[in-house]
Amino acid sequence: MSTKRDYYEILGINKNADKREIKKTYRKLALRYHPDKNKDSDAEEKFKEISEAYAVLYDDEKRQMYDRYGHAGINRQFSAEDIFRGVDFGDIFRGMEFGGFNDIFESFFGHGMRSNRRRGPRRGSDLQYGLEITLEDAYNGFKTEINVPRTEVCGTCHGSGAKPGTKPTRCPRCNGTGQISVSRRTAFGMFTQVTTCNKCHGRGEIIETPCRTCKGTGMVQKTRTIELNIPRGVDNGSRIRLPGEGETDRGGSGDLYVVIHVKKHPRFSRREKDLHILKEIYFTEAALGTKTDIKTIDGEVERLKIYEGTQNGEIFKIRNKGMPGLRGHGGYGDLFVEMRLITPTRLGHRAKKLLEEFNEEIKK
Repeated sequence: MSTKRDYYEILGINKNADKREIKKTYRKLALRYHPDKNKDSDAEEKFKEISEAYAVLYDDEKRQMYDRYGHAGINRQFSAEDIFRGVDFGDIFRGMEFGGFNDIFESFFGHGMRSNRRRGPRRGSDLQYGLEITLEDAYNGFKTEINVPRTEVCGTCHGSGAKPGTKPTRCPRCNGTGQISVSRRTAFGMFTQVTTCNKCHGRGEIIETPCRTCKGTGMVQKTRTIELNIPRGVDNGSRIRLPGEGETDRGGSGDLYVVIHVKKHPRFSRREKDLHILKEIYFTEAALGTKTDIKTIDGEVERLKIYEGTQNGEIFKIRNKGMPGLRGHGGYGDLFVEMRLITPTRLGHRAKKLLEEFNEEIKK
């Protein structure tokens, strides 16, 4: 089971990586997952994920806070806009044949990066939960319960972070905006940079007397038991979205994504809706023809006719005995049975003599 993935894990770097390695790794991943280039259904989500990881780890202040407090520290102190502000993505995407970061950022969050206004209360982060199931579970579908730890608004201070009976005070450094402007004169004129306030870390408020329950964060960790319906036909990597079951912040709750991992089956292999199985028969049965029983994924037994002269590796198809389409769409796949011929390693005197006679006969 996992919640929001570790930023270092997302980029595939260790915690001692320097800025040069972080930038080099991100550029490589960005080239692979940019939605203008990669048309996979999950490319946009992966691109967003690696971009967020880069924005945090490349910034000294954000990286220090993440190393100390994890995602809770970042989500509490920075909005999505704050996370990406000040990062020079133009340098990374310069020379590429697809759209810049500003364009795709707008598609992710519904607004451009140039806005300097503070946003309202933030929505909680999305969570991810990995669930391992059997192939039979995927065939039949089932209901289960999962326990998901998540961050919720503190019930004692109702998210303010201040001890009941007290209130946060406006930050004197940024005057409650959460941002400060630093101006400097250059040869090209006056240059102004807007950054997150380093006194209130973007909150716009200072908590003098922290809430004892949440230690001033306004958030607490709780575990929820959620009933989950796994539909028939799910495949390895399928994602089930549960709206509002992610982490909760003052602006609402994120979503929970349950990612399905189907265990390797001892007999069946799967290719989309079709199933494949190996069946061993003696070479004499293949030569003469026979009938053999095939146990299917639904537990039933199919009587399969093997015609005479069947060769090793030949494949027989049993219709509609594969996996069901997801949520009943598209009917059932097929079951493909591949023949493996068994050659005996030890022969009795009579059997050996019969085979010698058989060998002489087929050579005529």
